[in-house]
Amino acid sequence: MKKIISKWLSIIVPFLLGIGIIVYQYNSFTDQQITEIKSYFKNADYFYIFLSLVIALFGFWSRAYRWKFSLEHLGYQTHIHNNVMAVCIAYLMNLTVPRSGEVSRALVLKKYENIPFDKAFGTIVAERVVDLLIFFLFVIIGFIFQFNVLKDYVLEKIPIEKLLLLFAIGTIGFVVILIIWFYSNWKIVNKLKEKFSGLIEGMTSILKMKNKWAFLFHSFFIWFTYILMFYVTIFALKETSDISFGAVVIAFIFLSLAIGFTNNGFGVYPLIVAEIFLLYGVSKTAGTAFGWLAWTSQTLLMIVLGGLSFLFLPILNRK
Repeated sequence: MKKIISKWLSIIVPFLLGIGIIVYQYNSFTDQQITEIKSYFKNADYFYIFLSLVIALFGFWSRAYRWKFSLEHLGYQTHIHNNVMAVCIAYLMNLTVPRSGEVSRALVLKKYENIPFDKAFGTIVAERVVDLLIFFLFVIIGFIFQFNVLKDYVLEKIPIEKLLLLFAIGTIGFVVILIIWFYSNWKIVNKLKEKFSGLIEGMTSILKMKNKWAFLFHSFFIWFTYILMFYVTIFALKETSDISFGAVVIAFIFLSLAIGFTNNGFGVYPLIVAEIFLLYGVSKTAGTAFGWLAWTSQTLLMIVLGGLSFLFLPILNRK
């Protein structure tokens, strides 16, 4: 009973939060601003929206093809069409429960390729470790090249005294966590250590695989398609077409975090885009319109591909 309640809460709570943010956004605009946002939708160049979705397809395929290398390292051969449809279903599932797509990917291969769930899921965890490292690379690059803009924004929002206090609290907290991690025998800490060692093992297994360079190439290519599909979308609106690539990288970083912790950024995606683009001279209405254009098009693609994958998986695997 507790598991059922927890499952439904994990779906309902993020959804209601997203609805609340959307209502808040809508009420924060005047009638004139809402009319302006609608005009952006009407006058947008949807060729660039379509181009971004084509780029996304390459990213989907590359993620599925990269997965093949991890599974081959464990001695399993899979059909690429099953990998692709499993990835599409994973994106669809992430629209409901955040990060549930990883579980669904492993379940699809268990059903249609007869690969044990724990081994398939282990390869996905290893992939996520690599993805996280590449994301941190984006964070470092973005913050180095856009440091002045972010510094001015943070200092405007938070006084220097509070920043110093937060830094001191963070430092003390970090030291306390290190002490607990290395010297505590708490049950929960030991479990976390086991999971962490599993992540390290998954990461090192990538270095031992036969096609590790191809695996790493696809890992970077996947993230290249992510940022490229976001970048080309800025040309859909005249008001965002002149924005710098650095602004795109910063927005991409914060959007990646939002997507990872919510139902694919439901509600928060346009809000974050508008706030980041505002730092670079784009009006709030134009930034919000851009956010809704990008998020809606990507979400519709996930729904269509995920739904088609659910339909064709049993058909293509009927034998």
